[in-house]
Amino acid sequence: MLTSVTIARRQSEIREALSGLVGKDAPTEEETRQMAALDTEYRANETRYRAALITEDEERREAGQELETRSDREYAELVNRFELRQVALFLDEGRALDGPTAEIVQEMREHGGYRGVPVPWQALEVRAGETVASGTPDPIQTRPIIDRLFPSSVASSMGAQMINIDYGAIEWPVATSGATVGWQATETGAAGSPSTYATVDRAMKPDHTLGVQMKITRKALKQSGAALEQAVRRDMNGAISKEVDRVIFLGSGASGEPLGVITGAGTYGITSTAVNAAATWAAFRSQVKDFILANAATGPGAVRVLTRPELWDYWDGILITGTAVTEWDRATGHIPAGNWAMSSNAMVEPVPDTAEPGEVSALLTVSTGGVSPIFVGAWGGVDLIRDPFSDASSGGLRLTALATMDLTIARPVQLRLLTGLQVGTDE
Repeated sequence: MLTSVTIARRQSEIREALSGLVGKDAPTEEETRQMAALDTEYRANETRYRAALITEDEERREAGQELETRSDREYAELVNRFELRQVALFLDEGRALDGPTAEIVQEMREHGGYRGVPVPWQALEVRAGETVASGTPDPIQTRPIIDRLFPSSVASSMGAQMINIDYGAIEWPVATSGATVGWQATETGAAGSPSTYATVDRAMKPDHTLGVQMKITRKALKQSGAALEQAVRRDMNGAISKEVDRVIFLGSGASGEPLGVITGAGTYGITSTAVNAAATWAAFRSQVKDFILANAATGPGAVRVLTRPELWDYWDGILITGTAVTEWDRATGHIPAGNWAMSSNAMVEPVPDTAEPGEVSALLTVSTGGVSPIFVGAWGGVDLIRDPFSDASSGGLRLTALATMDLTIARPVQLRLLTGLQVGTDE
């Protein structure tokens, strides 16, 4: 029991005893001494009570910090021990889930509805250091599965922030106008005119669901053993990442897809500049200048760029007149090379044309005041569902993973788009 609680209870007892003594008209000598002793103890306890509260307040703060982080830390440790292999065997054979996998599945079911087995997003991460089976001994040794090739994710390198949402819609109010400043023209004059503090809402809604299907043959189930755990995770993670990356930038906004940043530049209010000329650093320098003028960046080092590899190929082959410096060296001398992302998945491929130079686009973003330029919302986890009928005759396992997500931008001033960057004549 806390010391302050013990002292408070004793103070209550003292007050109760004193109330009985002071009510007497003619207390005895013994009762008078008792009242004096109780009064002295009460005053001493008041000092002890204040000291105990000060000490316990510090202890509460330390305990509170521990409690605030304990839940997230324990959950992260459980997710690190989540086994997709158990999910596959549960859907295929009906084998019961156990350990951390069972705990996570039960907790996710309590927070949302899933037709199949819920899988947390973190479980799709490729984990290092896990034990995987090196093969089966009889009669042919089967080595670890060789994965398919997927394009690397560029959304995170462009400053996009992924937010997990339990249920419902979520929106961010973004200030569009606010405080004004001004000087008094005269001694009694007004110091500027007031301006309304106004905001605009940037909302995300669970209207877009991505489906990933995977067919696992009976041979793969029997042959791969524990190696299937890593293989399924990597393949599903790669397929989801590839498509999410594409729709973040090129989503059509139709047929179930969210509206991508580049496709919906006009809808989002993003400034788009049509260059329609040979790609040069000067076009990018102009956009960096506009970022700085809009107070979105303090210099070119804060800018991130997404473009096609054809631009790099074109720039690295062009020498600045009279120097051994290429146009690519010139660009990366201002915007660090680590801030350039090249993707054949998130950017539209140049249309082959023998008469005109191929044209690519480039998206420039900045993170301002700790606010990401792009928000990607994911509702709950991945809902993994088994189809028990389609492959029943062959003993295979067909899985469908459903993921609901949407995207929005914070402020249009944090993004700029360049189109019509000519990168040479196609042969």
